Amino acid sequence: MPLLVLTITGSSSLTGLAFALEWTPRIAAFVPAGHAVDRRGAAIVCFIASLARATVVAVSAVALIMLPRGTAETAVVLILAAVTGTLSQFGFVANEAVGAIVTRRDQARPQGIQAVLVGIDQTATVIGPLLAGLLLLAGPEWMLGCLSTVSLIAAVLGLQTPPTPLRAARADATGKDSALRLGLRTLLTLPALGWLVAGLACSNLALGLLQSASPVIVVETLGRSSADVGAMWSAAAVATLLAITCCRLVLSRLDLWGVGIVSATLASAACLAITQVPSYASYTVLIAIFMAGDGGLTVVLRTVRSLIIPTTALGATLSLTMLLLLLPFPAAGILVALTPPPHLGNVILACALVQAAALATIFTKLRNEPTLRMVATRR
Repeated sequence: MPLLVLTITGSSSLTGLAFALEWTPRIAAFVPAGHAVDRRGAAIVCFIASLARATVVAVSAVALIMLPRGTAETAVVLILAAVTGTLSQFGFVANEAVGAIVTRRDQARPQGIQAVLVGIDQTATVIGPLLAGLLLLAGPEWMLGCLSTVSLIAAVLGLQTPPTPLRAARADATGKDSALRLGLRTLLTLPALGWLVAGLACSNLALGLLQSASPVIVVETLGRSSADVGAMWSAAAVATLLAITCCRLVLSRLDLWGVGIVSATLASAACLAITQVPSYASYTVLIAIFMAGDGGLTVVLRTVRSLIIPTTALGATLSLTMLLLLLPFPAAGILVALTPPPHLGNVILACALVQAAALATIFTKLRNEPTLRMVATRR
């Protein structure tokens, strides 16, 4: 969406604003999404969210064809960013719930299952940015038409999702507590998960800045095209897939803490170096290294999360952890919107320092945490 807005408006401030508008409704949607999954099941939530997204995107594509260039067109893409962000999170929570249930059914290989699930996400990420960048060269309507088609396919596949036994389990929980309070109370009883969420929230601030600022940096500062932005993120997704594959192999010999500290080091070092890049090629390489480290951290978090959250609070706690992890994204969009392009490097450097300090502190604190040694110990 930031790339779409930059293509239509040519404004770096509106690009950052679009990123914030895309993520703010997502955060608001997490708690009701978790409640809906607990009460109605993952399949129906995924189906309705995907079908609604396909409809909204198709209507927006038609509107962009009919509307003249200007304020009305800008308003359409900003509203589209907010609505698709909200609907996407309902589907995301549903898929996370299914993944957690599958992991519990195969306790012998929890990290392998989570690595596969992250790999599925990243495979789509390889194709998505590159295809979006190429379609934008033909026109925004082509990109939105493709997105609508993919959303329809997701809706059909959602109907075939295995049932999640969350509704019955949720009925045994205390009905007086809201989903948010239930998730918060559960998270406070799981210190390892809480620390990991805090560390990845700091890392996500850096990630959000890079995602929001990269269209501006690549197109305006480095003088490349929208297709180059898409190619860069596709290359980063390939690096993430390789990192996830390595995680699956290494976790047969190393525990989650070891994988986490290596991944944190890669992500922190790459983010610190990004502000000094002289060219598009070096920028792409460092983004790829950063995303590889982020992929390893995601495997660690999702494995721990799927193992230790009680079934009776699964949907509520998943929603809360996702909420905390994504709060930095709209903040990153606002930072980009308020920062002149020449000073974006300084903002990224400051966030990189915060990320490095937070991850170093948290993994030092969790060095002897039994949960992060659990997978290796089971072998």
